Amino acid sequence: MKVSKLMTDDVITAAPESSLYDVAQLMKENDIGFLPIVYEGRLEGVVTDRDLVLRGYAEKKPESAPVKTVMTTDVITVEKDTTVDETARVMAKNQVRRICVTDHGKLMGVCAIGDLAVENNFDNEAQFALSKISHRHRAQL
Repeated sequence: MKVSKLMTDDVITAAPESSLYDVAQLMKENDIGFLPIVYEGRLEGVVTDRDLVLRGYAEKKPESAPVKTVMTTDVITVEKDTTVDETARVMAKNQVRRICVTDHGKLMGVCAIGDLAVENNFDNEAQFALSKISHRHRAQL
């Protein structure tokens, strides 16, 4: 099965020039902690609530600063035709819980670790990816 069958395709996004405040409000209103940053349909980066705190507020950036100043630009992605198995491997290898799904750079959706476990057939892939991610995080503590 392709990742495009499991991903969330109605993704909330922001533009690189969106303010830190506006992005934080968008995350709050939608109860999300991860936001792809898109310009003219192309994935430019991602920002997490942690990025806002550590790269934004902890660095004393004003709430009016553009989100592009704190976003991660080296984004791990998979193409829409990537298999679910390969997506799980990429997520595990890169220690990510969410991955952007693209079509030649254009954002198509986001696949979260929970999406892999939605159907019983993919419990093993989700469990594998999560165990690799969790193991790395415990080792760093």
